[in-house]
Amino acid sequence: MRTSNRDSRLNKPSVLVLILLLCSLCAATASAQEPPLVYDKENTGASFPKPVFPPNDQLPSTRPLPDPFAFFDGSPRDNSFASWERRRNEIKAAIEKYEIGPKPDKSDLTINAVYTPGSNGGVLVVDVLRNSNLRTLRLTSTINLPSGTPPAAGWPAIIRMALAPGTGANSLGIATIDYVHDDVTQYAAGQQITHAADPYFLMYPEYNAGPCPPAPAPCGTQVGQYSAWAWGVSRLIDGMEIASKQLVNPLPIDLKHLGVNGCSYAGKMALFAGAFDERIAATFAQESGGGGAPAWRVSEGLEPDGTVEKTSNTDGSWFITGMKSDFGHANTFKLPHDHHELLAMVAPRALLVSGNTDFTWLSNRANYVSSRAAQEVYKTFGIGDRFGFYIDGAHGHCAVPGSQQPTIDAFWKKFLLGQNGDWDAHVFPQTEAFLSVDVAPWIPWRAPMLSLPSDLNAEATGPDGAFVNFTGSARDDVDGDVPLTFSPPPGSLFPLGATNVTAAATDADGNSASGAFMVTVRDTTAPAFGSLTASPNVIKPHNHQMVPVTLTANVSDAADPSPATRIVSVTSSEPVSGTGGGDQSPDWEVTGPLTLNLRAESSNLGTGRVYTITVESRDASGNASTRTVMVSVPRK
Repeated sequence: MRTSNRDSRLNKPSVLVLILLLCSLCAATASAQEPPLVYDKENTGASFPKPVFPPNDQLPSTRPLPDPFAFFDGSPRDNSFASWERRRNEIKAAIEKYEIGPKPDKSDLTINAVYTPGSNGGVLVVDVLRNSNLRTLRLTSTINLPSGTPPAAGWPAIIRMALAPGTGANSLGIATIDYVHDDVTQYAAGQQITHAADPYFLMYPEYNAGPCPPAPAPCGTQVGQYSAWAWGVSRLIDGMEIASKQLVNPLPIDLKHLGVNGCSYAGKMALFAGAFDERIAATFAQESGGGGAPAWRVSEGLEPDGTVEKTSNTDGSWFITGMKSDFGHANTFKLPHDHHELLAMVAPRALLVSGNTDFTWLSNRANYVSSRAAQEVYKTFGIGDRFGFYIDGAHGHCAVPGSQQPTIDAFWKKFLLGQNGDWDAHVFPQTEAFLSVDVAPWIPWRAPMLSLPSDLNAEATGPDGAFVNFTGSARDDVDGDVPLTFSPPPGSLFPLGATNVTAAATDADGNSASGAFMVTVRDTTAPAFGSLTASPNVIKPHNHQMVPVTLTANVSDAADPSPATRIVSVTSSEPVSGTGGGDQSPDWEVTGPLTLNLRAESSNLGTGRVYTITVESRDASGNASTRTVMVSVPRK
């Protein structure tokens, strides 16, 4: 475990909130190919084998937040996006085993759905049949559509959990779909009741949430309602996929732009739904409290018992019973995962979480630390602008104050409507309660922070390109400045065109960070004429004959040793006359790049005729310059 003897607390002015844009951090870790914004499958990594976990009493106690890039099976740590789906499914397996129980897939299900349009949108009915026991379950959702004609792909939509705030989505051009969680399993508002007769647990009698029903009724293995509620959201999306293809009045929803939103216990619901279904493009978990965004460890380590929701006092129906008995109090630190990894499971898709400091129960400081940790995952993948958190106060629980609304609207606009713009922010109160939180000991695996140049442009100094220098730095929470390596290194000869420069830094504990930027060498300088001469430059005698003239051009170009140089035009100080008599035509003819014939004739007016010859020199990059030379024919 790494420790720090330095105070890594923020030193900021005392103001209510601080909004920091993260775009510069995103650029430092940008990857060559940006990860997808959404997927077309519920779980793209379902084929990965589940890890084998030790018995609960053999799990080691670790105070820091677990490393989201460290595999349970001992495989080498891997923070590449290519390995994330495998690691994400390990985290999923851990959360299912130790917190909520398994979320069944749809392989044993037959699903039918019908959308019936109405004045403001309509109703979607999804019927789910479990084939192995013929049990059924029905989901009924009210749909509200924006006014006007839907886009060709349909309206983007937000699936609203209970207590989802009025986001004004319809006015943004976003549909809303109500998720009735009691269609799956009943929310009991803290009452410890059996849920064996709830629709989900009738369909899956091998499971139960809450106390067992009275004997002799059977009692299945106890699981958490959050597993069931997340399952219900996935089945609702299955129904949406079916209804969008019905022949008459298909559901006008854009299935590539789905969001979920909920607050309080329903904020947890939205978070689990977004984490466990990759068809959801954007997740907003509002004021979710313990069991949602806050990390269990941090709540246990920072907050007194009874003040916030912890593993030892959370609702016994929401999570598996064994979580409270096996991982309560000091045993919280034996969980092999934590909720920064639940947040990270949403990656690479978009996520916004919020808190409310007027309600201590929400464990806002643990939310802050957990969000900082999840932010590291997004930054590592070069998508820091897809994650944000907003912790403030001075408003009711689940209310959306005017200060938050622009951020929330910008979040939906960016990830559901595809509108560009900065929305990404992390916001937290500038109070001692937050400023005193040292994040570093909780995130010892946090990679060094890179400071890299923006994309660079350089002018070619020779045919092979240009030597380009640049600087950067890497700083670690514990080690301070750490070595930063570049490939190609500073001072290298960069060829014409764009070259990707990669940067990497590794701290003393092996945590690494990487980034990239472009160096583009351009040739924008035209060839330079040293001299341009004509031989002869005076034509005699005045006999009306064509006289060969040769031009000599002395031209230099830094990037092109042999620029193409040629005659581009000839003009005369006297009109070009017609034919007949001693007045011959044509007056000139170009015979080569730098050779031409000029007619030895002029009028008897003035000093004679002057031919002006324009020569162009153009390099391989298309840069061109011109110079003129004159040849005279004295009057007869």
